[in-house]
Amino acid sequence: MSEPLKIVVSGPVGAGKTTLTETLSESRTLNTDELASEHIGKATTTVALDFGALRVDGQPVLLFGTPGQERFDFMWEVLCEGAAGLLLLVAADQPRDFPKARRILEFIVSQVPLPYVVGVTHLDARRVWTPSEVAAYFDLDDHQVCAVDPRQREPGLRFLLRLLERL
Repeated sequence: MSEPLKIVVSGPVGAGKTTLTETLSESRTLNTDELASEHIGKATTTVALDFGALRVDGQPVLLFGTPGQERFDFMWEVLCEGAAGLLLLVAADQPRDFPKARRILEFIVSQVPLPYVVGVTHLDARRVWTPSEVAAYFDLDDHQVCAVDPRQREPGLRFLLRLLERL
């Protein structure tokens, strides 16, 4: 049996981290959502982690979702220890959160140099940035950024596979 791959799912509040973890997991997920103590655009927020597990071509994959709020940033480093890769999510309709996403990405890869891909969510909203525009913002090649709907399993798996191909 092969060792499980630890994959971190990160990004700003509301980008779809918990949803992606729940959608991809083949077993019941663990989440630490609590009522938000400040206005963050939604009622609950992850305060420690989300956890889910699945198999990809027989390979066990463990998903660890980070909190999106910077006040819980100590968990980013904790959850990245021993990770094989990073899935960073950004909401296409929330460009004001792109600097937060950049800080999360820069913090994580400066602590633990991980391969990563960026998933652009909320593409069904009215005014959105395209994956190519997000790639340009982050100064990444287009192949490192893709559209993903964290509510749907197949697009979520394609996103995860894009990362696994880089490992």
